[in-house]
Amino acid sequence: MLDIKFIRENKDIIELATKKKHVKFDVAELIALDDRRRTVLSSVETRRAEQNAANAGIASAQNPEERAKLIAAMKEVKTAMEADEAELKQIMTDWQSLMLRVPNVPDMSVPDGDTDADNKEIKVWGDKPTFAFEPKDHVELMTKLGMVDFERGSKVHGFRGYYLTGDGVRLCFAIWNYALEFFGSKDFVPVMPPTIVRKINLYGTAHLPGDIEDFYMTQDGDALAGTAEVPLMGMYAEETLALGDLPKRYLGFSPCYRREAGAHGKDTNGLIRVHEFYKFEQLILCEANHETSVKYHEELNRNTETFIESLGIPYHTVINCGGDLGLGQVKKYDIELWVPKEGTYREISSASYFHDFQTRRLNIRYKDADGKLKYAHSLNSTAIPTPRILVSLIENYQQADGTIKVPDALVKYMGKSVIG
Repeated sequence: MLDIKFIRENKDIIELATKKKHVKFDVAELIALDDRRRTVLSSVETRRAEQNAANAGIASAQNPEERAKLIAAMKEVKTAMEADEAELKQIMTDWQSLMLRVPNVPDMSVPDGDTDADNKEIKVWGDKPTFAFEPKDHVELMTKLGMVDFERGSKVHGFRGYYLTGDGVRLCFAIWNYALEFFGSKDFVPVMPPTIVRKINLYGTAHLPGDIEDFYMTQDGDALAGTAEVPLMGMYAEETLALGDLPKRYLGFSPCYRREAGAHGKDTNGLIRVHEFYKFEQLILCEANHETSVKYHEELNRNTETFIESLGIPYHTVINCGGDLGLGQVKKYDIELWVPKEGTYREISSASYFHDFQTRRLNIRYKDADGKLKYAHSLNSTAIPTPRILVSLIENYQQADGTIKVPDALVKYMGKSVIG
């Protein structure tokens, strides 16, 4: 959420942001409603002052006729005030709804574009493997090795269901243990947060009002989080932090749930786009400084790049275009891993920063060196998701006999160097 004062003073910038992000939003409608909000609020405050003055007059009136006139006048003021308050209540509902839809302003370095097809490659790492045999996809490889069971997964869960079995499970645990050690060495506090979250946390992180169809909702109106970002940001909602407490650095680990409602017919085969998975998430709350946010954004993304490099998986990094940014994101990088059988890169991680867009919604503030209250800045980045990473890992490390070489970094956690 942006400050209404900033919106009013920078209408042209907000209009450019809506175009850059391909968001439908009428800034003029919000400003007109805000004008009405201010007018009615002023009227309510004026009538309240008149009512207070009338009450004082009635209490001090000595003449019964004078008191009767004051009571009649006060009733008129009260009736008018109640009408204004009712109007203000409706205006505030509409105003808050519009405020939640105002997009954050993207960084100047964000390229133009409508979809992820317009994202710009900024880095390529690793040599793509060459095989002296026809490579297989992860579905065939893992099924033959008893690492996954899609047929029974679909029987139990339905579409996109799966069982990880045997070395599929062991490989995930190896990745988790390695990730905990790797990212834990970078000054993150590990956290296992709740994954059933109150709906307000989805609004606070700007996943709502836009993405409601992608969440599993409970009968109580709560949601199953699709990322640890949501409960990690909710940790400090409605709190004021000390400057010395910043930055807050967390490594969240949680199950994640996504309906993939907008992905019907897309990536239906294998482990690319499943409804439930596990993920490590990096998250930082820091002081409200653009340069500081940029510094941490680069760090978070580089952490995941380094992790992928340590596994020896080829990847490239892209900067997301305006149309592929979320409502609150100022800038985002995606890391995409090479998938040999498809001959393409597949997204494994996103790193984003938001300035105070999320913290303003969640009311997360701190006192600066001068004692002034400010909204903190927030950033997050995928550390690593499973089982999605298995897709690239399995396909890149396959061998002619159908076995899978275990990356050197995982051997001590896996307990063997070959799966087969």
